[in-house]
Amino acid sequence: MEKIKAFFKENFSILSIVGLAVGAIGGYLYYYFIGCNSGSCAITSNPFMSVLWGALMGYLVFDMFKPKKKVTKDQSEESSA
Repeated sequence: MEKIKAFFKENFSILSIVGLAVGAIGGYLYYYFIGCNSGSCAITSNPFMSVLWGALMGYLVFDMFKPKKKVTKDQSEESSA
C-alpha cells in the first residue's frame, strides 16, 4: 500500500487532479450544450466518451504548468557516469 501511495504522490500533483476534474466537467458540458444528437459523432454523442476525452485534455493542459524538478550537480554527475 505504501508503494502505491508513493507512486501517486510522485507522479500526480494536486494540479493534475484538478485538471482531471475540470476537464471532465468541461467534457460533460460540451456534450450537454453542443454534443451531437444524431449519434454519428464518436466522442460528442456519448456522455462517457465526452467526459473521458475532457478529463484527458484537462490533465494534459494542467500538467503543462507543473513545476520542473531541479537537477543538482550530484544528480547530473551520477546520470552521466
